[in-house]
Amino acid sequence: MTSHDESEARPSPGGDGSGALERRTSHEMASQQAGAVATASDDERSLARRDDEEHTPVAAGEGGGDGTPEAPAAGRKRRGLRRALILLAAIAVAAAAGIAATGALGGDGGDSGSAAPTAPPATAKVQRTTLTDTQTVDGNLGYGSATTVQAPAAQSGTGSANGNGQQAQGGSGSSGIITWLPDEGRVLKRGDAVYRVNEQKVPLLYGSFPLYRTLQTGSEGADVEMLEKNLDALGYDGFTVDDEYTSGTAEAVREWQDDLGREETGTVSPGDAVVASGARRVASLQTVPGAAVSGAVLSWTDTERIVSVDLDVAYEDLVDEGTKATVELPDNSTVEAEVTDIGTPTSAGDDSGEGGGSGDSGSGGSSGSDDATLPVELTVKDPKGLGRYQAAAVEVTLKADSRKNVLAVPVEALMARQGGGYALEVVTDGGTEMRPVKLGMFANGMVEVSGTGITEGTVVGVPK
Repeated sequence: MTSHDESEARPSPGGDGSGALERRTSHEMASQQAGAVATASDDERSLARRDDEEHTPVAAGEGGGDGTPEAPAAGRKRRGLRRALILLAAIAVAAAAGIAATGALGGDGGDSGSAAPTAPPATAKVQRTTLTDTQTVDGNLGYGSATTVQAPAAQSGTGSANGNGQQAQGGSGSSGIITWLPDEGRVLKRGDAVYRVNEQKVPLLYGSFPLYRTLQTGSEGADVEMLEKNLDALGYDGFTVDDEYTSGTAEAVREWQDDLGREETGTVSPGDAVVASGARRVASLQTVPGAAVSGAVLSWTDTERIVSVDLDVAYEDLVDEGTKATVELPDNSTVEAEVTDIGTPTSAGDDSGEGGGSGDSGSGGSSGSDDATLPVELTVKDPKGLGRYQAAAVEVTLKADSRKNVLAVPVEALMARQGGGYALEVVTDGGTEMRPVKLGMFANGMVEVSGTGITEGTVVGVPK
């Protein structure tokens, strides 16, 4: 019993007798525990043998005068007590070894192998950097929204408006048969034929509004000036570019009509040309040669590739005209772009679309109809960087705001304070301490911080 008690709490060698416990490594205590348990088992077996030898039951009549074996009963009581004490001693030794292995008793720190850890599991340094607030959204590379060119109704003489809000004209007289159409993907410029009616070219002119009346000698107005600007750009002369339709203008028109293979009348009717704001790219054909001149002829787009985004209105504050962005293409290459046009917020329920109401109605009806989006267009600074992609799904990273020369740490380093706010666990020479911080911008997994004792290079804990 005495030997087991000493193995639990033995005064340190050379100590002052104050009773301080000697620190042991987990290996030493585990070995001591195993020895103690083995000793306890040996002692128990030895005592059991002595008890059996000393208190072997006797036959009736060999014990006391009345033949009752009283001594063995007392022996069983002593044997039970000894066994209980031995087991308690073994349990105490095992508990002492477990405590020493976990370092729960503390100590003077002399044994580094059992000292409690004081450093955080991971650390990071406070950085001085630039943070940029970004948002990545889905976009589409293409040529923008397509608009439809409508041939004027037969015998109308006035034409009809196309998808640009500009009038699409047919051949002279606004009747006939479509005899030629351009290829899809072709870029049409000023003077090029948009289509042919009865083999007469219907050319493209640049302007901001359609031809809406017959122009002839004596006519005056902005439409006259628009016509003369186009004739001048195409190389015709003999007139002054102004708002008066003179005999010189009429002569230039005859030359132009001759080059188009048309009757040389010297006058221009609403169905003699298609007017658009600039060059256009043919997106798709809506009719075929041999069809009557009526309805949609073709659809076209801008000639430069752009990126279109239907932006969730929750991110509306991220974009303004000129906002910078990075576009990631399907091959993971990137190009720089900027916002050049912002439309009006609309919801799916407000979009009548071109497919009527039957294409995707389903049983849900109004599902998602209230999700408002903001149409945004971006222009790529270097179109060559787009390679051969004509249309593709892309990812657009909008760069909304930037903070330069700020102190920042990983977001994971923030620790919530009781009562509100955040702090950083700062690693010092003596251990760690919590220092309150004020937060700024969050970006790319980092957060701007400021506070007393927070400087560039400060080491902070990062919980795993």
